[in-house]
Amino acid sequence: MSEIKHIIRRMQSRLHRANLTWNRALRHSRTAITAISGLLEVLSVVAAIGCLLCATLYIGFEREANELRTLLVYFRTFQCIFLAKVLFNLIFNLKNTIENTRVIKWIVDIALLSTLLPAIYPRPAHPWIPWLENVLYSNKFLLGILVAFAIVEISYFVIRIMGKRTNPSLILSCSFLFFIFLGSFLLMMPRCTYHGIGYIDSLFVSTSAVCITGLTTIDVASTFTPLGLLILGLLIQIGGLGVMTFTSFFALFFSGNTSVYSQLMVKDMIYSKTINALLPTLLYILGFTVIVELIGAFFIWLSIHDVLIMSTEDQIIFSIFHAVSAFCNAGFSNLHGGMANPALMNSNQMIYIVIGIIVMAGGIGFPILVNFKEAFIEYFRRLWCRINHRTKIGRSVHIWNVNTKIALYTTLIIFAVSTVVFFILERNNTLVGMSLYDSIVQSFFNSTTPRSSGFVSVNPANFLNVTLVIVLFLMWIGGASQSTAGGVKVNTFALILLNLKSIILGKDHVTVYDRTIAVGSIRRANAVVAISIVSYTIYSVILLLLEPQLPAKSVLFETSSALFTVGSSLGITSELGMSSKIVLCTAMFLGRVGIISLLIGVTGNRHDYPVKYPTENIIIN
Repeated sequence: MSEIKHIIRRMQSRLHRANLTWNRALRHSRTAITAISGLLEVLSVVAAIGCLLCATLYIGFEREANELRTLLVYFRTFQCIFLAKVLFNLIFNLKNTIENTRVIKWIVDIALLSTLLPAIYPRPAHPWIPWLENVLYSNKFLLGILVAFAIVEISYFVIRIMGKRTNPSLILSCSFLFFIFLGSFLLMMPRCTYHGIGYIDSLFVSTSAVCITGLTTIDVASTFTPLGLLILGLLIQIGGLGVMTFTSFFALFFSGNTSVYSQLMVKDMIYSKTINALLPTLLYILGFTVIVELIGAFFIWLSIHDVLIMSTEDQIIFSIFHAVSAFCNAGFSNLHGGMANPALMNSNQMIYIVIGIIVMAGGIGFPILVNFKEAFIEYFRRLWCRINHRTKIGRSVHIWNVNTKIALYTTLIIFAVSTVVFFILERNNTLVGMSLYDSIVQSFFNSTTPRSSGFVSVNPANFLNVTLVIVLFLMWIGGASQSTAGGVKVNTFALILLNLKSIILGKDHVTVYDRTIAVGSIRRANAVVAISIVSYTIYSVILLLLEPQLPAKSVLFETSSALFTVGSSLGITSELGMSSKIVLCTAMFLGRVGIISLLIGVTGNRHDYPVKYPTENIIIN
């Protein structure tokens, strides 16, 4: 027994000495290890991008046997690069890897390591578990693991850029541009369309989807296959929630090694109160989105399953696509005629109520959704304390913040007024012949959707001129800030009115709900309104010069629809020339990312000089 203990102690001693020797070698080789690690990081990001591109070719194009073999060689190359990075970190950076890697990332890494099995252990002739053997040794399993790993790598890359104190506005703009151009190539894949599509049209549709506008130069229903609709829906979802929301979620969920600066940037972007609440807030936003879209898709299906004559599969695709399009305020439809389809117009109108509610849910704004969650938790806590006869501890005095109150009240007022006005103006025009119930539902729908979603059930070309002016005004206002809606936002519009009220009453400050609005917010609201008017004028002039043969009213309407990311049209989108389509693409892009945000990103934040100049008044009357 003593000999066994002696042998064990001797082995432990040898292991300890070996460990000390290994750690000493690592310290002496730290510079080389860091250099190799950095090189593998770069190669891994490049391989991740290449992997996604090859996966696109694999999924979207018809392939011959030799082309398939070539793609497989590329995938094997990407696999080797990914494995080299994972194994290198496990061997030479084990401590940092353990500390900075979350459970989900471990799952992805272990799944990647499992792809070594075919090389280490050849495929058995008589496997123990046939279905597991078919999975592990299949190319589809390899492709799925590589794509998952590539998505994680790209998410890390984005969050690392955020940690380098790069301007958030430039990151946001570049992210949108990346997905716009990626989507333009994806939508051109042969498996995505029935009869092909030109690049300019593909670019236009991709821009419209990512910028959640809804304008399209082609008929979506007759152009895109189910795969094309899937890609279009993903582009809409990414554009609606925001590129940074997705990448931040992936980075924070898969890894814990994000910098404090990047976490602060995400905190400001989603309006989270603390850094500790980042991941729960992101999960709440994504979860709320998915739940609303699934519930909306279910009710859309209930409203059309006896109305539209199509297979159950097509009905499900229709329901999900329209739920995503409605929540993201995109306005795309995969039905011939869109929401103006005669079968829908002659139905019980339930689909218009459902889609209108989904549109309003998407246009509320994510900061308000977070405030809803906080208010619900606070009310529940108060109720629980009351039931258990406990004293409330740490009671929140202000459950609803000023931003929520302003946005909700302004939205409700605009919604109520626009619905009544639309009903009065169009009752004897586009709504003629409809029952009172149908007219009310159509007034509700067509006064809700112009604020950003772009769905139309009644052709806007038939509206009265005064109705078109009101619709243009609603387009300009849009939805709430940090929402999927466009326009200058109801928050901006409310601040302009409050500022006007304070000026008329001779007050020095803008106050509302016992709060003084910051001067910076007022200045930004004024800047947004000013630049929206200037940009609308410039784009209108350009399009009128490029399309002199088209009616001026239609061109002005089209410009407003693109710049304020609405998606409604008087029917001239398909008649536009190539130059006009490109101009509208830039309008949709600027309308989505925000012209002011882009200008700040380009010029940078320049602080005032530490010098105070004499004050002068400008004559304003």
